[in-house]
Amino acid sequence: QYQPSPSATLALCIMFSWLGTDDRRKKDPEVFQTVSEGLKKLYKTKLLPLEEHYKFHEFHSPALEEADFDNKPMVLLVGQYSTGKTSFIRYLLEQDFPGMRIGPEPTTDSFIAVMHGTMEGLIPGNALVVDPKKPFRKLNAFGNAFLNRFVCAQLPNPVLESISVIDTPGILSGEKQRISRGYDFAAVLEWFAERVDRIILLFDAHKLDISDEFSEVIKALKNHEDKIRVVLNKADQIETQQLMRVYGALMWSLGKIVNTPEVIRVYIGSFWSHPLLIPDNRKLFEAEEKDLFKDIQSLPRNAALRKLNDLIKRARLAKVHAYIISSLKKDMPSVFGKDNKKKELINSLGEIYSRIEKEHQISPGDFPNLKKMQEQLQAHDLNKFHPLKMKLLDTVDDMLAHDIAQLMVLVRQEETQHPNQVVKGGAFEGTMNGPFGHGYGEGAGEGIDEVEWVVARDKPMYDEIFYTLSPVNGKVTGANAKKEMVKSKLPNTVLGKIWKLADIDNDGMLDDEEFALANHLIKVKLEGHELPSELPAHLVPPSKRKVPE
Repeated sequence: QYQPSPSATLALCIMFSWLGTDDRRKKDPEVFQTVSEGLKKLYKTKLLPLEEHYKFHEFHSPALEEADFDNKPMVLLVGQYSTGKTSFIRYLLEQDFPGMRIGPEPTTDSFIAVMHGTMEGLIPGNALVVDPKKPFRKLNAFGNAFLNRFVCAQLPNPVLESISVIDTPGILSGEKQRISRGYDFAAVLEWFAERVDRIILLFDAHKLDISDEFSEVIKALKNHEDKIRVVLNKADQIETQQLMRVYGALMWSLGKIVNTPEVIRVYIGSFWSHPLLIPDNRKLFEAEEKDLFKDIQSLPRNAALRKLNDLIKRARLAKVHAYIISSLKKDMPSVFGKDNKKKELINSLGEIYSRIEKEHQISPGDFPNLKKMQEQLQAHDLNKFHPLKMKLLDTVDDMLAHDIAQLMVLVRQEETQHPNQVVKGGAFEGTMNGPFGHGYGEGAGEGIDEVEWVVARDKPMYDEIFYTLSPVNGKVTGANAKKEMVKSKLPNTVLGKIWKLADIDNDGMLDDEEFALANHLIKVKLEGHELPSELPAHLVPPSKRKVPE
């Protein structure tokens, strides 16, 4: 019987041990210090090789660079000319920026990246695309016609310390849109859409028609619907009844172009610093502005998550692209009839999509646009494509299954370490404090600046009800107070919160002042205002206030 020598046994042990570590290496997720560092490493080592092997960058999107992972959150403004895009930026910054032009005619004819800088100034496009610290290097592919119409406006502004804003040329309508811009406008917007954190589509309340070019642009933003917000600007120039009709017409128009089951969020307002022409809807505009500002302010906190989400989207598209390219390569003849076979394959690309979808259980939404893919394939030699290399795909699958989960944990950790990452300065500071804050002096805030206790105004009326509830030693029991409070028809959860706020001494009973306070809070809620989480100092009954020592 054969007995292996000690040296052969040792060699086998080393081999199996090496195989084991290699297998473990594949299963154990990478360990990263920061989300940004993790995204860079995963992209370079796991996703980029797949993209390069199957010419992903020639079909879809240029390779990502370090600046794409390090840059601040960006907001892209898109809209037809004279919808107030540049005025919107001016309103946010509360400051003019270099290169700014505002007017009713198509004024902004360039893409302007408004970014933070220690000195005010303009950087032209050609200089911008060679700066490794800026995330615009790959825009070089769109040529001089575009770069001559691309500038970066730098200025010291507190808002720009947290975000950057991209102003775009006004989208044209009628005959004007037929004059070529000299570069692929929709493709440039698509490039930006992949890299920005928020896309704001601006509409003018007087110009709701969606031109062919605007329709094409919105379709180019497909797969980025989660980033899109819509602003109906200049809404102070029309009456309330007209505003309802305009809002309905806008939703109907958008419904025909944006193919999503959810309704896109539309913010209504007048985003410039001029007096409101028709002030009837002032409260509505204030509430809408507050919601939009809250959305923009949250961008720095969610930036890492957005970059992670975009990398996952890119990885899914790269996988599908690899299957398409390798499938075309497999079906191409090696010698004769190449041209005819190429035409046949391109024409039957829809069937190839269906086959790949069934074979690999891929969602139809992950496939690139069929018509665009067919056009791009015409310019390529299908014989030069590579066959399927499972090792590259397995690496990406491993990244999606293990490494991404590791990064998700890190995202949450970074969020808890920096909870106050919000946009500050400019218009965001204007309403934070003081009497012009949203809802100041309304609802539970009513009477905040008054010397008298605000509840005292209606206390005689509440006292009449109080003495019908058989108070004992000047207090009504919880059961008796409940009978009166449920008449408001508010749910028990709300009434429970009101009770907690009103029962200041926590004795399970209400005296006349506490009962009046409970009724005041019921009135606040019935008028549509939110209840405070803690009782504001000005609502505390006079007899319960602590005298300062």
